[in-house]
Amino acid sequence: MESANNIEQITRLVIQALDQNREKDSGFVVPIGVSARHIHLTQEHVEVLFGKGYHLTKKKDLMGGQFASNEMCTIVGLKLRAIENVRILGPVRKASQVEVSATDAIKLGMKVPVRESGDIKGSAPIALVGPKGALYLKEGCIVAMRHIHMSPKDAEAAGVKDGDIVSVKADNERGTIFNHVKIRVDKSFTLEMHIDTDEANAAQIATGMTVTIIK
Repeated sequence: MESANNIEQITRLVIQALDQNREKDSGFVVPIGVSARHIHLTQEHVEVLFGKGYHLTKKKDLMGGQFASNEMCTIVGLKLRAIENVRILGPVRKASQVEVSATDAIKLGMKVPVRESGDIKGSAPIALVGPKGALYLKEGCIVAMRHIHMSPKDAEAAGVKDGDIVSVKADNERGTIFNHVKIRVDKSFTLEMHIDTDEANAAQIATGMTVTIIK
């Protein structure tokens, strides 16, 4: 009888240890948001494209106080190849920026660097055409570096900090691992990893699916 109790106790301890290991290996789960091509503008450039005194109008709220506007314009590459109806995100910024996918860059006939949002120095030139005017940016077109938005609380739970670079795993049919994913922490952020349409299509990932941070 005592032997049976010992076996039962050992079995319980083994199961408990396995469960703990699973928890350690499971990682921190993050929902995905697939980011399509879009534009950020200064107020000056909004007025160039849409008319003097014009202000962006809100279509949909996004995280961190941003919003998708109702306004769209055409972007034009160096070989006069264009992509129409590219949405503008608000509010206005200190510098204008166009974010495209690598496939978009090929369509535009351009070499576009992978950069963190806001890092536009020496990036690709691009032209924009709106209903009231056009403008040429000597720099400002990038392919956005994949990144994860987090609140400080989420960052603490995940064991990461602002600026960290991590890898994440998608446990689906393609079994993709994304390296070089930057952590961005701000109290206004909602937990979400942003990848572009090329990355999402290659990995068969859609908005609302999840990935896991791996260490």
